[in-house]
Amino acid sequence: MSKDYREPEDFLSDESFLSWYFESRQRTDSSADGEWNRWMTADPRRKELVDRAVALLDEARLRERELPAGQLERAESALLQRMDGLRGVEGLTVPLYRNWRWVAAACILVVLMTGMAITRMMPSRQQQLATAYGQITVQQLPDGSEVTMNANSRLHYFKEFQDGTDREVWIDGEAFFHVTKTKLKSRFIVHTDRFDILVTGTQFNVVNRRGKVNVMLREGSVIIHPQAGADMKMIPGDFVGWDVDRLKKMSVKGDSLLAWKQHQLFFDHTPLKEVVGIIEDQYGVKVTLEDQNIADSTISGIMQNNNLDVLLQAVEIATNFDVVRDNGAITIKASPADPMKNKR
Repeated sequence: MSKDYREPEDFLSDESFLSWYFESRQRTDSSADGEWNRWMTADPRRKELVDRAVALLDEARLRERELPAGQLERAESALLQRMDGLRGVEGLTVPLYRNWRWVAAACILVVLMTGMAITRMMPSRQQQLATAYGQITVQQLPDGSEVTMNANSRLHYFKEFQDGTDREVWIDGEAFFHVTKTKLKSRFIVHTDRFDILVTGTQFNVVNRRGKVNVMLREGSVIIHPQAGADMKMIPGDFVGWDVDRLKKMSVKGDSLLAWKQHQLFFDHTPLKEVVGIIEDQYGVKVTLEDQNIADSTISGIMQNNNLDVLLQAVEIATNFDVVRDNGAITIKASPADPMKNKR
C-alpha cells in the first residue's frame, strides 16, 4: 500500500481509510485491522499520524448529535437513490460499491469535514467562562441570566443571544443557573454529556463531571431531554441524575447540595472516597487513601471549602485519620492509635 501522507487531513479523502475507521469503531476487539494495521506498524511515525487522523474524526463524531435509526436509514436510502440515478447519466460513471454503508458514511464525512474547515477560518462565535481550582464566580450571560460556577468548571455559549431563538450553553463541571425569561419566551438549553435541560425561566443546579450528571431544580420547571429515551419534567425540589443508562429521580437535601455556593461542603455519612473525588476536582490535587477500609469509611459535617489546608485539617479532625502531605503528595492513612490500624 503506497501512501505518502504527511498531515492527518490527508487521510480524510482516502476511501479505504474511512472504511477502516468506521469498521474499527464497530468492532469490540482490536484484532484483524488488516492492511492499514500492517502499514502503521511498519513505521512508528505512520501510527502517530493515523492516531491524529483518528482523533480528528472522533472529535467530529462527538460534536454531532446521534440521529434516530429511522432518520439515518432514510438519509442513506435517499443517497443511494441519487447514486442510482447518476448511473443513468450519459458519460458519467458511478462505481457500484459492495459495502454501500461506508460510501454513505464517507460522503457525509466529506460534508462534515468541509464544514469544520470553514469553521476554522471564521472567527469563533463562542465565548468561554472558566473558574480556577478553589475559585467560585458569579457571572452574567448576554441575556441577563446569572450563573454561579463552582471551582474547576467551564461554560461555553454563543456571544450573542437573539430573542426568539434558543439560548444554548455547554457545561463541564458544576454551576447554578438563574435563568431570566425573555419577551418571546426563548428556551434556555443547558447541554451535558447525557442529556439537555430545557427551560424558560427558573433556578437549578447542574453537575456534569467525572461521568456524574445530575440536576436539582429549586424554582420553576424544566424538561430533561436525554439523548435516548423519554423526556422527564421536573418540579421544584426534584433531583434527577443519570443512572447507568436512564434518568432517575432521587432524594437529596437541597441546602446541602447547594452549600458549595457559600464555600461549604455538607457531608452526611458520605464515603471518604467520594470526598476525595470532590477535593481533587476542586483543588487539582491528587489524594491517596491508604486502603479500602479508609475509602469506605464515612464522614459527616459542614466544612469550609475556601482553603485546601483548612479543609484537609477538618477532614482529619472529623475522621481521626492522619492527612500526610509530603512534597505535594497527600495521603490519608490510619492514625497509629486508631483501632483500625491494630486490627490489620
